[in-house]
Amino acid sequence: VYMGGLDVLLDSDEIPAHKVQLNAFWIDQVEVTNGMYGLCVEAGTCRLPLKLNSDNRFDYFENPEFQDYPVVQVAWYDANAYCQWAGRRLPTEAEWERAARGDDLRTYPWGGEPPNELNSNANNIVGDVTRVGSYPAGASPFGVLDMAGNVWEWVADYYSGRYYTESPTTNPLGSDNGGLNFLRVIRGGSFQDNLFNLRVSNRGYETGPDPSAFPGEAEYYGRSSVKIGFRCVRAD
Repeated sequence: VYMGGLDVLLDSDEIPAHKVQLNAFWIDQVEVTNGMYGLCVEAGTCRLPLKLNSDNRFDYFENPEFQDYPVVQVAWYDANAYCQWAGRRLPTEAEWERAARGDDLRTYPWGGEPPNELNSNANNIVGDVTRVGSYPAGASPFGVLDMAGNVWEWVADYYSGRYYTESPTTNPLGSDNGGLNFLRVIRGGSFQDNLFNLRVSNRGYETGPDPSAFPGEAEYYGRSSVKIGFRCVRAD
């Protein structure tokens, strides 16, 4: 399977495009929802989201109306804790791109057509997150939903803009630069983003946990956002 930028909008951190081999894995069809994450909170394993609102909804996480909407305001630490509690883990960047792109050289999960109101929640058309799975026309070749738009998704890897120049060709696990900046990769773009960030090869990042911080300090968990959620994978 190919990783990396293969279209005219490619960025410097997406090159060189390269082939990788991955072990088999299962990936969640939809992003983790408020209701799903709430079960982990009730179990005493997961923290509440840092804030309980979404971008334009004051009452969001605990509102029954939005239980099938993606959980947001969760740091990388929280996403990782949920996936472990659920018997899974965060996907690697390579696994995420494989699930979004499939076997061909498509630019978006659904193909080559730019994002529109039928295939993705993007371009601020809706202005906030939508119920997971609301855009079946935007499914990836494997039937995975909302991999472009709705919310960015945390993945396991540390971020490095030069990683593709040194990435192994089998089951790449990301940069080991955690001691430098603690940045973790996010993928897929959000409801606010345009065609550039929704491309399957686009690489975003946000600050992840700082292991030198003390539990209870914000830095120990990393940053969160109304635009970032996640999904999990399970290896065979």
